[in-house]
Amino acid sequence: MTHVTEHPLVQGGRSAALATACVRGGVAAGLGLGVLAVLVIAAWIGSPYPDSGPVGALHVAAGIWLLAHGVDLVRTDTLSGLPAPLGIVPLLLVALPVWLVHRAARDTLDPGGDGVRPRPSPGGAVSAVAGGYLLVAAAVVVYSESGPLPADLVTAGLWLPAVVTGAAGAGVWTALGRPLPGQRQAAAALRAAGLGTLTLLGGGAVAAAVSLAWHAGRAQASFEGLAGEWSGRVTVLLLVLALLPNMAVWGAAYGLGPGFTLGTGALATPLGLAGDPAVPPFPLLAALPAEGRGTWVHWATAAVPLAAAVVQGGCVGRAARSWAVRDAALTALAAAWGCGVGVAVLASAAGGPLGSGRLSAFGPVWWQAGAAAVLWGACVGLPVTLGVRAWGRRVPRSRRPRPAPVPAAASGAAAGGVLPTAAPSGGAVGGPEAAPDRRTAAEPKAPQAPQADTGEAAGSTPYSEGNARTDPGGDRFGGPFGDPCADPFGDPGYEPYDYLPAAWEPSPPPPATD
Repeated sequence: MTHVTEHPLVQGGRSAALATACVRGGVAAGLGLGVLAVLVIAAWIGSPYPDSGPVGALHVAAGIWLLAHGVDLVRTDTLSGLPAPLGIVPLLLVALPVWLVHRAARDTLDPGGDGVRPRPSPGGAVSAVAGGYLLVAAAVVVYSESGPLPADLVTAGLWLPAVVTGAAGAGVWTALGRPLPGQRQAAAALRAAGLGTLTLLGGGAVAAAVSLAWHAGRAQASFEGLAGEWSGRVTVLLLVLALLPNMAVWGAAYGLGPGFTLGTGALATPLGLAGDPAVPPFPLLAALPAEGRGTWVHWATAAVPLAAAVVQGGCVGRAARSWAVRDAALTALAAAWGCGVGVAVLASAAGGPLGSGRLSAFGPVWWQAGAAAVLWGACVGLPVTLGVRAWGRRVPRSRRPRPAPVPAAASGAAAGGVLPTAAPSGGAVGGPEAAPDRRTAAEPKAPQAPQADTGEAAGSTPYSEGNARTDPGGDRFGGPFGDPCADPFGDPGYEPYDYLPAAWEPSPPPPATD
């Protein structure tokens, strides 16, 4: 009866939790869209040439919001009249919707202050939050079709659900405490892949920043030539900031070796810039290398993937000190593949078309960058893993076990069968006038006397002053391990006891005498 009474209440609580999660997803989508709409409207108000009205500004905001999710846009107002694609995603803009979805999914599994609030399952939380978000996104896609930047339906159907579901899954994973796989190898591979990817992106950002500082004059001239008014310069500056993560990915791809394309038929690698690049005037593009063969400065960017592979291999090697060589090698290869997948995804988002014709290919090629990251991790990370593992398994000289010292009596008996004796008075030990030692192995042994109740096995010879045991497998008490209760001197009247009075214990008081 209790189960029948409480079942509807539990089901109703879970349904309400799923509905709340769906609402959270929709609110997250609205917040992200609202922030971008405010920025676009402010730029439109400050523009000295507001050609389109507020409706056009809202269409632009909707297009930028979709672009932040990886959706390609189509520019219809081109000089040639032909629609041109726009597929390069400003990666800094991706942080806003991803963080909003992440927070919505994380808060969905929050138990609340009282701890009794009903919560959906992890899979239900991901589905509900992503479902509410995608409902708003579908409406935005339909709205953008009537503006100057309509969305490409193919990429909208692929990238939009993938980004939203991945961010919701990351939020649920954070709410559960960021658990890693139970298998140690899988957890170590994920950690190493993450560290390797972060190191690669950090090194790419440093390389790109150094190149941009080297060509600072050209970058400033390009910035001033794009816009003369303060409002236009602010807009260009915001676009530069949004594209800074793309610049880091480009630098990482350049250091990996495949480089990036600058239009069809033009490729920039550390070996040099080949082809005729089609570079539009933009401040960040001023950091591109000059035409011709590369020098040692360009080749030095190979230190970026080298450092990433060393960090990746060191992480796996430290975790694999107690593993077999095969497990350590497989984990290092798995980390290399994980880093390659992450680099391929980032390269795909950081590059793309900027138009039709020669600008249809711009930025790093995703499969080439990912394959290069796997090769660096396998060729450098694997040997580093095995080396760090071997170094961690070594035993320091101070901790190595030392052999126990051999007693003098046992060493003398084993060497010549002679036990050391005191030198007689008046003679030197070992000298020609020394008295002969009567306890030698050549001396005939006394006949063995039968013993009873001594704990020794039949046929064993008790130890005595004139009879040394020469059996290397036994000890001085007889037998391979000795009998602690046997008399070492062969006394038939010996009685073992297990208590020895201490010298400092007081003796009992004497009996009182009258």
